[in-house]
Amino acid sequence: MEQHIAKQQPFIGGRYEYLLIANPDEKVFNKVMTERQIFNNRYHKEEAEKTKPYIKVADFMAMESMEETVIRWIERICSRQHSFSVVLNNFSGFPPDNIYLRVQNPQPFHQLAKQLKVISDYIKSNDCPPPRPIHRPHLSIAKRLPEDVYSKAMLDYSQRDFYSSFMVNELVLLKRKHQFDAGEKLMVFRFLPADVDLFAATA
Repeated sequence: MEQHIAKQQPFIGGRYEYLLIANPDEKVFNKVMTERQIFNNRYHKEEAEKTKPYIKVADFMAMESMEETVIRWIERICSRQHSFSVVLNNFSGFPPDNIYLRVQNPQPFHQLAKQLKVISDYIKSNDCPPPRPIHRPHLSIAKRLPEDVYSKAMLDYSQRDFYSSFMVNELVLLKRKHQFDAGEKLMVFRFLPADVDLFAATA
């Protein structure tokens, strides 16, 4: 009931929430959705299957009038970024309500976060809340869990194994007006192929 009420509450001040995400490939997508189905069968939490799996790279609030500038900065950063591999290795949790898959090699995401700092400065200079930092890149299996379900699930999932990997070749920018919306796809930012030399590509 509380989630239904929250969904009707737009962000204040005419702001939108923007999510910059990395999507898994089809094979990993299907594997993660299978894990979510298993979670739902065990703990009767259908919410685990309602959103598509992704790894969040950035999460910020901004005015719609700022989109053009934000997109231009992200495009500039991604046009110099090489594709990279992501390894998902076993489960962990954010107390008190989130079970997720661990990103074994978070360094590329941390590097992207550093480069995106220019967007953070721009957002703050326009009287918008500072972007929420993503300290631990991850892919959620289930979130917003009741505390007792989270505790039981963590005991279970700390004993379970998961291993998969995929290439990140692009980032996707989503925009949403309400906190629990899936989000509208605004733009796709493609990376350089992993084997392309940056200087040769820009020569």
